Amino acid sequence: MRSDLLFLAAAVGSALATMPLYARGSAPRQPNRSDSPVRGSFVLGSFLRSWFYWFVGPVERWSLARGLTPLFYNFVGVAFGLASLGLFASGRLTAGGWAILLGGTADVLDGRIARARGVASPRGAFLDSTLDRFAEMAVFVGLAAFYRMSGLGLLLVVLGLGGSLLVSYTRARGESQGVLCNLGIMQRAERLLLLGFGSILDPALSAGFGRSPGAFLLIILAVIAAGTLGTAVFRTLWIARRLPTKD
Repeated sequence: MRSDLLFLAAAVGSALATMPLYARGSAPRQPNRSDSPVRGSFVLGSFLRSWFYWFVGPVERWSLARGLTPLFYNFVGVAFGLASLGLFASGRLTAGGWAILLGGTADVLDGRIARARGVASPRGAFLDSTLDRFAEMAVFVGLAAFYRMSGLGLLLVVLGLGGSLLVSYTRARGESQGVLCNLGIMQRAERLLLLGFGSILDPALSAGFGRSPGAFLLIILAVIAAGTLGTAVFRTLWIARRLPTKD
C-alpha cells in the first residue's frame, strides 16, 4: 500500500512539475483547433484542463503521425473500462483506479484526434458518447461486484450509475430539442478523476483509519451520487424553462 502511494505521489508530482513550463509558454498561445467548441465547464478550472491537453500533446502528435484513428481510442477507452470491471470485481482497487484514469485519457485523445484530423462528424460523436457510456457502466458494474456484500455500497453504486447516466441523458435530450446545457458539476471528467484517484488511494486511507478496503471509496461514491443526481435535476429544470409549452 505504501508503495502504491509513493508511485502515485511520484507520478502526480512529476506531472504537476511541468505546470510552470506550460504556464510560461501559454500566454501567447492561440486557440487550439483540437479544442471542442461545446465542451462543458470543468470544476477544477480551465487552466488545469488546458494544461492536461498540453501534457498529453506528445501522445496526440505521436498518434497522428502513426495514423491512429479516433475510433481506435474509443475502443481503448472501452477496453480500460472492461479491465476496471474485472479488477474491481477481484478486489484490486488500485489497479482499477489506474484503468479508469487511463481510459479517461483515451477518451480525451479520441476527440482531439478527430478534430485535429478534421474528421469530426455526427457519427463519430454518437459512437464516442455511446461507447463512453458502455465504459462507464462497466466501471460501476465492477464496483457493484466489489460491494456485493454491502447494502450501502450497492445503493451508492446504483445511485452513482443512475445519476451519471442522467447527467448525460438530460444534456442529450435537451440538445435534441434545440437547447444546449453543459452546466453543473460531476460531468464525466470529474467522475473519472474522483473514481480513479479515490480507488487508488482507498487501500492506504481505509487501512490508515482502521477500516476495511472500500471504506474511503464509499465516501467518494456518495459524493458522486449526490453530485450527479443534483446536476441531473438542475439540468432538467434549466432546460424545461427554456422549452416552449406548445408547438
